[in-house]
Amino acid sequence: MEIRNPIDVRIIVEGASDVENVSRALQNIALGAEYHITISSIIPTTNIEIAKKAVNGADILLIATDVDAPGRELAEKFQKVLKKEVGHIERMKLPFGHDVEYIDPVLIRREIKNAIIRSGLLSIANLGRFQETKDKLRESDAKIKELDKEIQDLSSQKDELISENQELTDSQERLKLKQNDLQEDLKVTKQRYADVKNQYGILINKNLYERFSLSELWKETFNETLNDEEHITFITSEFKPDNITLGQGFIAAPSRKDAVDWLKVIRTVLIFYDSKIEDLKEEIGDEKFNPHLLKE
Repeated sequence: MEIRNPIDVRIIVEGASDVENVSRALQNIALGAEYHITISSIIPTTNIEIAKKAVNGADILLIATDVDAPGRELAEKFQKVLKKEVGHIERMKLPFGHDVEYIDPVLIRREIKNAIIRSGLLSIANLGRFQETKDKLRESDAKIKELDKEIQDLSSQKDELISENQELTDSQERLKLKQNDLQEDLKVTKQRYADVKNQYGILINKNLYERFSLSELWKETFNETLNDEEHITFITSEFKPDNITLGQGFIAAPSRKDAVDWLKVIRTVLIFYDSKIEDLKEEIGDEKFNPHLLKE
């Protein structure tokens, strides 16, 4: 698959001296060639508002604060307030009790690569949680079909009653003879209509999923043409995300953001494997993929 835009990774540190050391660590790391990733910026700040503006839109944010009590506290604050600004946040695991500016660039370089890999694997490992939402969507679809049929049946009954009412209007004698029966029928009809109205209101107010064209959403999100839908279908069917349904050229999700987030996850997976998608299929088929690697 042709990939036009590399994954945007940004690193946030505490100060300018940390930027200098991280920059030295990046001098001998070929992220673009190995992972189609670009480190677009190293951001020196402890200010939350500045951080929000600086990291907004990044695919992955790496937090590289000092490994001391203030640094850990700042990292936790960043993780909490910046999670809506980026696709994924990963904290770099550096030696305890050290300032970033004094850490060996070799260790920093190794941890940058490891943090990026953890980000991708963590996204894959979380896919299983989406299965429950998918099942609920299937149940909702079945209930909607049942309600649609009931509405059609009641609509047909309503038409019959309208016809009967017209006939009774034209015949005064028949109206008098059947007045008592029709009053009972009218009462039943009103109750049925109230039930239908209530059910219809419930149906309208349900939080239904939105459906999007897969190729169009891919184009709008990544500014590139979707050339191989099979890989996306394969990954989705294997990991069964809870709130995502994909098929026949469409993707359904609770919102456009959920659909876009899922496509970003798939795109990250495809970038890591690139032309080795068949290797991914073999790993999944042989049950070699171990989500517990993410916890190490």
